[in-house]
Formats: sequence, C-alpha cells, structure tokens
Amino acid sequence: MEIKHITLGSEGLVVPSIGLGCMGMTGFEEGHMYGPADEQEAIATIYRSLELGGNFLDTADLYGPLKNEQLIAKAISGKRDLYILATKFGWEIDDNNKVTWAINGKKEYVKRALERSLKNLNTDHIDLYYLHRLDKSTPIEETVSAMAELVKEGKINYIGLSEVSSETVKRAHAVHPITAVQSEYSLFERTVEERGVLATLKELGIGFVAYSPLGRGFLSGHIKSLDDLPENDFRRAIPRFQGDMFQKNIELVKAIEAMAEAKQVTSSQLALAWIISKGIMPIPGTKRRKYLEQNIAAAAIKLTDADITQLESIVPLGTDTGAPYDEFSMGLID
Repeated sequence: MEIKHITLGSEGLVVPSIGLGCMGMTGFEEGHMYGPADEQEAIATIYRSLELGGNFLDTADLYGPLKNEQLIAKAISGKRDLYILATKFGWEIDDNNKVTWAINGKKEYVKRALERSLKNLNTDHIDLYYLHRLDKSTPIEETVSAMAELVKEGKINYIGLSEVSSETVKRAHAVHPITAVQSEYSLFERTVEERGVLATLKELGIGFVAYSPLGRGFLSGHIKSLDDLPENDFRRAIPRFQGDMFQKNIELVKAIEAMAEAKQVTSSQLALAWIISKGIMPIPGTKRRKYLEQNIAAAAIKLTDADITQLESIVPLGTDTGAPYDEFSMGLID
C-alpha cells in the first residue's frame, strides 16, 4: 500500500498523509512520558515506517531532553536523505543539558538551539523547524526573523510554530512564510477549530499538523482504567484522565469503538482517518511496529460524509473531554 502524499503549506513541503511522533521512544529525565522505552524496538519502528512510506519523523530537543534527537540520528544514519525531519526548540535547555522550564524565543537562543539539534541529529539541515511554544516575553517577529536567517543559511528548509493563536500566526507569517502549525487535535480536542486557528491557516495557505491525534491514547480504546497507565505516566496528572471526566470519556470511546467495529477497523484507525479526511497530517506517537502498521493503514480508509457526520455527532464540537495538560502547561499555550 502506497501512502498518499500531501503538500504541507504553500512553500513546497510534500509529506506523507500520516507522520510518526517519536516523543515516546525515549524516557525523560523526570521519568517516562508514556511508559518504559525500548531503543531497539523504537529504531525498528522508524525503519518499518520508512518501508511503508512513512518517512516523516517528529521530535524535539525537549524530549529526553536531547536523547530523542540522538536516537533518531542513530536510526537514520546513512539514510538521512530518505527522511523528512521535524524538530522543535523553545523550551530552554541550559549548557548542562537541563531543561529550565522557561520558554526562550530570543534570537541568540534560536541559533544556539538549532546548532545543538543539528549536532544531536547528526545532520546539516532540519527540514521543518518549529518554535515549540510562544515566548510571551519576546516578540514573535524577533523569533521568526532569526529562523528566517537560518533558512537563508540553508540550515532549515521550512518554518513551523506550535500551539499558537491566529494573531500570532498572522504576525509571524508577515515576517517569513510559515509552512506549518502543530497543535493538539483529535476527536477529543478541537480547540484550534473553535478558536478559528484552522480557518486562519486555510486563509494563509499554512499546513496543519495534529499531535496527540488519539486523544493521548484514549481513542485507541486500550485505556479502560487508570491502572492501564504505567505508574509514572504523566497522563495520570491531567484532568482528561481524572474522576468523572475519565468515565465520561470512556463512554464516548465505547460509541466510537462500536462505529469502528461496524466498519471493520479499529477505533484508532477511525480517529486517524477522520483527521486525514480533513487534509490534516496526524503524527500519532508510537514506539512499536505493531501499532505503527495499524496507524499507517488508517491512511487508506475512505470515510463518507455520512461517516464523518456520525463521528462528529458522537463527540460534537465543543464537547468537554477535560484539559489535555495540567494548569502550568495550559498557561503556556498562546
């Protein structure tokens, strides 16, 4: 099965209709993001993705920190040109490779972060370079101007932003064309639609990349109780997975699963096919070949208008499924 390709934005970046989110492939200094990591299986998953036409890898300097980029360098060694690499900067990492938990979009930091990512990824250029979160103390124009200089130097090909408002997108795009915006988006999280961000991107010809397209794993149907999450999994601390909200979300997933069963697909595949049908590239994160193969197969599922209407009536726009982050992280979204 050949994955269909789409053009992300208006600057010529052609990508497969589904990408691979690599965050969960390495642990984090405070513990594991999504349970224990297995380097060999992660590398095998990256290889398998390429075999199936999924050559878009999404990472960030924050993941690990830095370990995720280093793992990807190991996986793509000798095959760099076959992959499209996207990474992010903005969460400040100091000279001892520790995350300070400040956001830094200042010109000199942009350059420092980029050089560090090039080194960790063992490459001379990044295909798509994102500002991970808006630095509210630095004008977006300053950050994007610095990124634009890196485009001129050939060190990055395309510029991206993550979790930004329409206003920020417009200001950034006036400095240098933005190719893609990445935000959380799924049947469980449609804030970018409610806030008009998707409409702004369409108007400006900017692509959209959906992270956590399975609602942080909820839409896979594998989570039936909190006991299904590893002990130090960060999801235990977020509102979506707590109390009555958890039970409400389980009921929504059951309705989605019933529809998926009738179509002879998994609930994950149905949720991904819904995103792909909108011309949006989802980047489901997985560290196992089995789930990667299932995810990529979702790109071939054709949904009718009636299917889309049915799905969106299960979880209508505006449905409260609980905040996707704790209060501190929610405050960092533009």
